[in-house]
Amino acid sequence: MISRNAVLRVARPTDNLGQIAQMYCHGLGFEVIGRFSDHQGFDGVLVGHPHHHYHLEFTHHHASTAGRAPTQDNLLVFYISESDQWNAQCEAMRLAGFTEVASFNPYWDENGKTFEDVDGYRVVLASRDWTV
Repeated sequence: MISRNAVLRVARPTDNLGQIAQMYCHGLGFEVIGRFSDHQGFDGVLVGHPHHHYHLEFTHHHASTAGRAPTQDNLLVFYISESDQWNAQCEAMRLAGFTEVASFNPYWDENGKTFEDVDGYRVVLASRDWTV
């Protein structure tokens, strides 16, 4: 069993390292918590919030192209139950350069908004509490 204190890192490649880091920092209120350069041919940026046990890692390999998201259903989902906060977060996503899109799964359109980054990966801001 994984410890309650475990940290979750979600990692993915990008061809737009600087732009992606900026979008997620501005859109989600994250900050850069780490960087690396030319580590065995990879550059990377880690973004997250210092008080949460998760962060995102974006990498770029010098000798390859990452391309776009494999499907429209590759999602990061954040549940925001407070309506004023949810509305403000949606506006922050737009201002950060995310594009609001119709969700592949209609459930998310009924319960929030879906935003796409420049690589085609999607973030859902669900306007409700998370429950099991």
